[in-house]
Amino acid sequence: MTRRSILALVLAAPLALAGLAASVAAETVGVTATEIKVGNTNPYSGPASAYGTIGKALDAYFKKVNDEGGINGRKINFVTYDDGYSPPKTVEMVRKLVEQDQVAFVFQTLGTPTNSAIHKYLNQSKVPHLFVATGATKWGDPEHFPWTMGWQPTYQTEGKIYAQYVMKNVKDPKIGILYQNDDYGKDYVKGIKDGLGEAAKKVIVMEQSYEVTDPTIDSQIVNLKNSGATVFFNITIPKFAVQAIKKAHDIGWKPLHLLNNVSASVDVVLKPAGLEASKDLLTALYLKDPTDPQWKSDQGMKDWLAFMQKYYPEGNTKDVFNVYGYTVAQGLAHVLKQCGNDLSRENIMKQAANIKSLALPLMLPGIKANTSPTDFYPIEQEQLAKFDGERWVLFGEIYDAGKK
Repeated sequence: MTRRSILALVLAAPLALAGLAASVAAETVGVTATEIKVGNTNPYSGPASAYGTIGKALDAYFKKVNDEGGINGRKINFVTYDDGYSPPKTVEMVRKLVEQDQVAFVFQTLGTPTNSAIHKYLNQSKVPHLFVATGATKWGDPEHFPWTMGWQPTYQTEGKIYAQYVMKNVKDPKIGILYQNDDYGKDYVKGIKDGLGEAAKKVIVMEQSYEVTDPTIDSQIVNLKNSGATVFFNITIPKFAVQAIKKAHDIGWKPLHLLNNVSASVDVVLKPAGLEASKDLLTALYLKDPTDPQWKSDQGMKDWLAFMQKYYPEGNTKDVFNVYGYTVAQGLAHVLKQCGNDLSRENIMKQAANIKSLALPLMLPGIKANTSPTDFYPIEQEQLAKFDGERWVLFGEIYDAGKK
């Protein structure tokens, strides 16, 4: 081989590799040499519209990522649609994302009933259904649904935490439960019952459900008070959480009030319900609350506030849902970085199932995300907090459901 031909080969090698990368990208749905197309649905309207800000925070974070050069040289093209928290609409929008928009994967679709409607379709289509915005336990079943993965602590885990607290701290508890009549509500109910064990039959004195289309849950609150319940487990989305807190206060019912994490936003739920009415509520947290002064000098919180000011100036800096959106977007960025240049759908799921001790800046100290091929529950730790009339005050140890 002549010197000239060797030189020609050396010069041609990088071009060949670049061509190979481009051809691999061309064969990968939703991925080009310069972008990754990510699909999402969110309730920007409808009964769960308080969560609409999450989709806007995700979009803002990806703009930040793109301004900084993208991920491994690729920009994120975030395509998000309003499904109004309506399962038939979610099906329509997700089919559009997959079949027309040709997204690489679906990320952070919000809501238990809505995700339930697309669960089988996405798995049959072998499209990653990543970090869904719901804590239902069903999202961590890699054996039967290998393309779906949750993100936040499960509702059953949270229910068990409350059960342990009640049995340890309340003498002769009588528990009344209000829950949304779907998989989201039933998952929380199962969690508290599992946590109570045999005692559940004795200590749960009433269960009341509501439909997401109901205008009010006032009658359910009155029924729960009349049942003699001394503990109220409030399993509601923000719109109904506000109503429940207000109504309990208005009729003079003062049980130990356990509020599910998905409605724990001080600015979106507790303030509209009334800070006095919200006093002494208990919840379980895994993220830093932006209304909590203890994080004022925290670098993660400072960085988030700077991000909000630059990329989502109209967003509410007192709303923990914006902390949530920012954090889960960071989780996705971590996974995509791990993917390197292999953005096949198979490798995206492989890397999502290979998160090791990921501590993101706005998670509570000590809380880390971990996954494996057999563990599709990234965050399994939470800490109890009590509302003092102004902010959530953390107490007790971090509960870790991942420790068997």
